Amino acid sequence: MKKIFGIVVVSLFFLSSQVNAQHKIRIACIGNSITYGATLPNPEKDSYPGQLQNMLGDGYEVMNFGVSGKTVIRNGDNSYVSTKKYEEALQSNPDIVTIKLGTNDSRLPYRLKLDSNFIDDYKALIHSFQQLPSKPKVILLLPVSSFLKDSERQTDEVIVNQVIPKIRQVAYEEKLEMIDLHSITADKESLFPDKLHPSVLGETILAKRIYESVVSKKKMDFDIFSKIKEEKKNSSFYGYDCVDFIFKGRNCKVVKPRFSASGLPWVWRARFFGIEPQADIALLDRGFHLVYCDVAELFGNQEAIDCWNAFYEKMHGAGLSKKVCLEGFSRGGIYVYRWAVTNPKKVACIYADAPVLDLKSWPGGKGKSKGSQEVWEIFKKDFGLSSEEAAMDFKGNPIDLVPQIVKAGFPMLHVVGDADDVVPVDENTKIFEERVKALGGNIMVIHKQDVKHHPHSLKNPQPIVDFILHSVKF
Repeated sequence: MKKIFGIVVVSLFFLSSQVNAQHKIRIACIGNSITYGATLPNPEKDSYPGQLQNMLGDGYEVMNFGVSGKTVIRNGDNSYVSTKKYEEALQSNPDIVTIKLGTNDSRLPYRLKLDSNFIDDYKALIHSFQQLPSKPKVILLLPVSSFLKDSERQTDEVIVNQVIPKIRQVAYEEKLEMIDLHSITADKESLFPDKLHPSVLGETILAKRIYESVVSKKKMDFDIFSKIKEEKKNSSFYGYDCVDFIFKGRNCKVVKPRFSASGLPWVWRARFFGIEPQADIALLDRGFHLVYCDVAELFGNQEAIDCWNAFYEKMHGAGLSKKVCLEGFSRGGIYVYRWAVTNPKKVACIYADAPVLDLKSWPGGKGKSKGSQEVWEIFKKDFGLSSEEAAMDFKGNPIDLVPQIVKAGFPMLHVVGDADDVVPVDENTKIFEERVKALGGNIMVIHKQDVKHHPHSLKNPQPIVDFILHSVKF
């Protein structure tokens, strides 16, 4: 009897193990040597698929199908689809497929075929997985940065200017999720010992980003475009669906992510839409919406505020979260702070980049900056300032509104170039920061040494992204 009982227990344990195994989410990692883990001490554990397995735990099975040197392009001697690993991947019954290819397509002679072969061959690869009985979700991983200088090899110039735009086009046309591994490695040369392959720590960065995407809460059924009744023009914004439309006589844009993050967070670019978009793209990757309403050269006057109030109601009424993340580049700093002061409960945070915070500095040119006399006159007209004395006495600058801004309580991040001679830091962010901190406000400033007004943002936008993610707390 005891023997029979023991057999039953063992059988039940075996059946339970089979059930648990069947319920594991299977992730097939398609890629090249970086996926495989070439140059690493222990590729099985140290590669990003190996580390991803450790992060995800027993509920997942992460399978590494990386093969060194392989390309998306089929017409060549190193095509990924000609490998045994590709056949194994097709037979693995995956629930999720990540594809990290394209780096080797950037080298000679394969780069000569990029325009004629890459997009069709990439789509064929995707379709081969989508047609599997398991109907896996396919996620495209943008190639990591390359620090090689040999122009015949995998150079970052070709990856950035030729390979990545094509992958984004594929993502746009196939409506697939993307994860940008390029920007998060752009300032990590020290983690690429041979200038091409990440170290163990470099692979950790990749694994963490993929992990975030896999475990994040995603809302797949929200379509803000259906809530916009105005006539729309469709386009691609770095692989994401964008619509342009007219609202209250103003040009507007809305970019929707492939999935919506929990809480439907959004970023509102105040000015210079699409300039240095790396933070915007990273947030789209994470499920944020991106919006724009053009109130150019109104400098946050009452007309601009009224227009933005109406646009906010339209976006929030369409379902986006109550609080928005405001993003002000250059003169956009004036726009976001003036609107925030009148709408403090609608602001999750402000990210200001080389922001104008005192119009006397720019466009006034009353200090170190040359300013712009033409724009100075526009500002005076916007606020009904009939004289130079009245303009100089204007008290609606963000540096004048610090008490109201601090009282509102939202966190602020400024990114500035210390050598900025257009919007000098000493006349803008430095004064603003000192006044905010004196009143106990929440501000952080990232300084870029030897950088002028341009380029804006950060090559690796992770600090900006982390600030915004922490601010929205979704």
